Amino acid sequence: MSDNNIFSKAPNIMHTEPAIECNFEEFKKVVESRRSVRNYTQESIPDEVVQECLRLGLLAPNSSNLQPWEFYWVRSEDKLKKLKAFCLNQPAARTAPTLIACVARPDLWKRGQRINQEYFANRHDTPKSVHAYYNKLVPFVYGNGPLHILAPFKTLAVVMLGLFKVIPRGPFGRSGNLLWATKTTALACENLMLAFRAAGYDSCPMEGFDEVRVKDLLDLPSEAAVTMIISAGKRSPQGVYSERIRGAQDMFIKKV
Repeated sequence: MSDNNIFSKAPNIMHTEPAIECNFEEFKKVVESRRSVRNYTQESIPDEVVQECLRLGLLAPNSSNLQPWEFYWVRSEDKLKKLKAFCLNQPAARTAPTLIACVARPDLWKRGQRINQEYFANRHDTPKSVHAYYNKLVPFVYGNGPLHILAPFKTLAVVMLGLFKVIPRGPFGRSGNLLWATKTTALACENLMLAFRAAGYDSCPMEGFDEVRVKDLLDLPSEAAVTMIISAGKRSPQGVYSERIRGAQDMFIKKV
């Protein structure tokens, strides 16, 4: 298989993984009962439950399997108190026994690259196209050079090539890589929240926080971005503020 058809042909890797039987009705219960809970009881979540929910979060699909995310489970009482304050002391944070900062790390794409390179290096049946993907294409797509100086040139090259063939249009540059990592991190966030619900707990994804102070608290670099902060705990009787409000499905679902 040549490098040119890596997108159009499946690599011949000897791995089989049959789909297991799942209970759709139970899944519907998990999804339909997940609500953004803004008030919790004082009951804490066992550490092993939080750990398992985080593990399930990390099983989310992600672009090129580069896993550009980090999840900060805040355990320190001092940091937890500060994080609640940085979340504006909103009830969803103030009453929660558990807070997890979900962070997009576009700057760590090389970490994901190494994970895949090391895995495939130990497999005798790995096609050359897979090695080419992680050794050549990934650095081209996600690497932008010092201060992202290469991004404009890559963008121009793609625009020109796109005149003649179907071609991926990014991500390029700081903003493109950040969007890419944020989308991937958000997928894991949904896994995490559904896992909490399936375990009998509830959660709330929060975007109302002081990101500058949160990043300083967690000692994050400038390239990182806090996608959301998820609170979790046992739902109080006043935890859900209203009925779920959704528009008619035909407003959002388009059959074309």
